[in-house]
Amino acid sequence: VQLQASGGGLVAAGDSLRLSCAASGRIFSSAVMGWFRQAPGKEREFVAEVRWGTSRTYYADSVKGRFTLSRDTADNTMYLQMNSLKPEDTAIYYCTRGVNIRDPVYWGQGTLVTVSS
Repeated sequence: VQLQASGGGLVAAGDSLRLSCAASGRIFSSAVMGWFRQAPGKEREFVAEVRWGTSRTYYADSVKGRFTLSRDTADNTMYLQMNSLKPEDTAIYYCTRGVNIRDPVYWGQGTLVTVSS
């Protein structure tokens, strides 16, 4: 299983970014794909996840209403649209894959998002 995240960068507060995650191999409908992040000096935290087969999504309270997770089952690609970015969103964002919610098994290499104030 390989997870390739991309789309990070440096933006100003209030701007938007879209992260992408390309997954290799077959993704079963029961799989959970998602994003976690780790800010400097902090532990990794849950951001958002999607149940691959049903497209049901789950979000951390801190990003609800600002971030939208979507997936393209034909390309095995997942997207995280991030709007109204805040400096506290600055972190390395990791693409993840697992079976249970908030319990990833596989981690991608991460993409850095920096939001300036």
